[in-house]
Amino acid sequence: MEPVKIMFFIPLLLVGILIPAIQTKEVTKPELCKVLKVLDGYQGLTLPEWICIIFHMSGCDTQTIVKYNGNTAYGLFQINNKFWCRDDQFPQSRNICNISCDKFLDDDFTDDIMCVKKILDSEGVGYWPAYKPLCSEKLEQWRCEES
Repeated sequence: MEPVKIMFFIPLLLVGILIPAIQTKEVTKPELCKVLKVLDGYQGLTLPEWICIIFHMSGCDTQTIVKYNGNTAYGLFQINNKFWCRDDQFPQSRNICNISCDKFLDDDFTDDIMCVKKILDSEGVGYWPAYKPLCSEKLEQWRCEES
């Protein structure tokens, strides 16, 4: 490869590496503790359980999108497009939360939490497969520090 072409390629490579990192928003445990206080005790679940679920479902990354069995799940809580939200891939969604799925990818957790409550009321904590094997006991590491 000629030196000029290499010099052109290197900045493009750096941009390709940095753009996904810039778009990603990992939420810290203290941030989660603050935001999730409204869910503490809802349907009997504690903050440490919620933080554990979020960690194992999305890695605490608001931009997490996971495709599985023809469905797509979005955001911290991995809310799917088959029943709970609507996207271009699954326009026939039941859209129970009456929301566009991409709203679960932003930093405003109000709509996420409203939908999570609907999911809990309808399906319970079993909706999140990480709960039983990973978040139903030994939660010391997920506890919120009192401020």
